[in-house]
Amino acid sequence: MAGNMKSLAMVLLIVYGMALLGGTHKSYGAVAKACPLYCLDVKYMTCNSSGTEKLTGRCNCCLAPKPCTLHLVGGSEVHCN
Repeated sequence: MAGNMKSLAMVLLIVYGMALLGGTHKSYGAVAKACPLYCLDVKYMTCNSSGTEKLTGRCNCCLAPKPCTLHLVGGSEVHCN
């Protein structure tokens, strides 16, 4: 019986502590993002914020700002949303 009470007290303490700290790790902005390990053959990049200005291309959409378009050497485009 005493073991159950200690376990219950520990769970309540953890829950109470999480409530005081804001709940989850997301509230601190510490979210990890995994990027794929491949590079496209990007000629240049355009972004909504820069209009038609041709910016230095990024390796893939994971590394490019959103929303931007990667213009590839072969003439095709990759839209990064």
